[in-house]
Amino acid sequence: MTRIIEVTVSPKGETSIQTKGYVAGACLQASKFLEQALGVVAKESKTGEFYAATQADQHVEQK
Repeated sequence: MTRIIEVTVSPKGETSIQTKGYVAGACLQASKFLEQALGVVAKESKTGEFYAATQADQHVEQK
C-alpha cells in the first residue's frame, strides 16, 4: 500500500495532518517532523490503521 502524509491548511491558518498506509505507530514517526515544524498539537485522533497489528506483532511462538 502507498504511504501518504496529507497536510491541509484551513483558510484560518489551522493545519491538520493525516497519514494513510501506515500501520500501528509508524504513522506517528512518519509525521513527527511535520508536527514539530507546525507547532503545538491541539487535537489528535487515531484511525483504525493505528490499531492494526503488524504481522510481526501477530507472531506467536510455542515451545
